[in-house]
Amino acid sequence: MADVAYEAIRDRLLMLDIKPGDLLNDDLLAQDLGVGRTPVREALKRLELDRLVVSYPRRGTFATRVEVTDLAYISEIRTQLEPLAASRAARVAPASVREQLREVVRAVESFDSNAASVVETLRLDARVHQGIYAAAANPHLEDVLIRYDNLATRIWCMVLDRLPDLSGHVDEHVDLLRAIIDGDEIRAAELARIHVIGFEQAVREALFAA
Repeated sequence: MADVAYEAIRDRLLMLDIKPGDLLNDDLLAQDLGVGRTPVREALKRLELDRLVVSYPRRGTFATRVEVTDLAYISEIRTQLEPLAASRAARVAPASVREQLREVVRAVESFDSNAASVVETLRLDARVHQGIYAAAANPHLEDVLIRYDNLATRIWCMVLDRLPDLSGHVDEHVDLLRAIIDGDEIRAAELARIHVIGFEQAVREALFAA
């Protein structure tokens, strides 16, 4: 139940259904999710480690605020670690995992960005990145990258309606995945780096335009 509560509350935080700075009420969340207060409290503790919520004594638990400086900090880490995961995946992924990544490629190629909802787009993006992290076969690296990818997704959601073309962002994944499948470590690392840098630039431009 704690896992169910964690995933449900996390998704609401990422999609900004729970907005930065909002107070999270244990009782209301428990009722809404159909679980007890204990699983909700356990979930909130995990989300605090993920830096998605923050708790204050006698005040309660709040969704963390999103600052422009967060984008730079998160991108600095992802620019180093995403290429590491991509190159490692290209090097160590077994044939069965590479076949799974081919399935992800087919999903990306058949995806209609114009017709898809925001949630569908974000879920596909998460499927790509988490597939790469898992293929890298380093659980510690995977945990760190999932955490920072979640934080990046939250920032992305803040400007999603101001980004001109999501199809380009989605389509970039195809070449990256193929480089990993082909075992091209250098190309995989470079494409992952370019992808993260491009994400930061697009978000900055959207924020500046606002």
